[in-house]
Amino acid sequence: MARIIAVALPKGGVGKTTTAVNLAASLAVAEKRTLLIDMDTFGASGLSLGFTEGTIRAGLYEVFNFVTGIQNAIHKTELRYLDFIPSNVQTMQMEDRMMRVADNRAILRNALRGIASQYDYVILDCPPFLRGLSANALAASDSVLLPVKSGHFALDAVDRLFKYLAWVKEATNKTIEIEGILITMHEPNTRVTDITLRELTGKYGKHMFETFIPRNTVLSEASFYGKPAVLYNINSRGASAYLQLAREIIANNTLPAASSLGPTVMQLGQRV
Repeated sequence: MARIIAVALPKGGVGKTTTAVNLAASLAVAEKRTLLIDMDTFGASGLSLGFTEGTIRAGLYEVFNFVTGIQNAIHKTELRYLDFIPSNVQTMQMEDRMMRVADNRAILRNALRGIASQYDYVILDCPPFLRGLSANALAASDSVLLPVKSGHFALDAVDRLFKYLAWVKEATNKTIEIEGILITMHEPNTRVTDITLRELTGKYGKHMFETFIPRNTVLSEASFYGKPAVLYNINSRGASAYLQLAREIIANNTLPAASSLGPTVMQLGQRV
């Protein structure tokens, strides 16, 4: 059964889509059957994988409006083990309709029941707000991954999400847990970075990933060309960091009795 991970934080510009796309691709490189779902009506995950309006036959919009089943919204990608469901919201009218329908927080959870057994991981790229589509994602997820860029506003967003998760546990999903807090766009040896790390470690130390994602232009370039970093430049620091994050998540979700905690970063890179 798939482990469903929501990539969420109520703030824009922290690397949610970059993390969702590149984590999903890195898990696929590790030969984990992975499904990436774009929960954001802007559709950035689809653009980052090279999908355009003309290449999308159906998406989350059709699933939420009961036009088609979720199986029919699944698209293959360039990576053998990575599938994708786009949001497929093309107009303001569609966006308004999607936001209204998403008030039913059980839609995604019910839809995923029919396909969860096909995957090892389902990654949900959430919008930068805590309602509607994000609420659907958190109601359906086993865990939430919080991408955090150094700065005061991102720290406030982490606090807000933790408070919201307390409500989610009480109202819709008692078993959801924290997958981890991920530092993105990391710039070492700066005052803002030092303060952010000190504050996060002091309050949420047990939830921090060991992996940091560096500020790396290749990650932006890759999305511009519609590819995850492992297909654009696997030797880049950004691609290596996400491969390491995938390995850390696989290790964290592997029983101690297992014979291996997953392939090394170099082995992951050889599987593209």
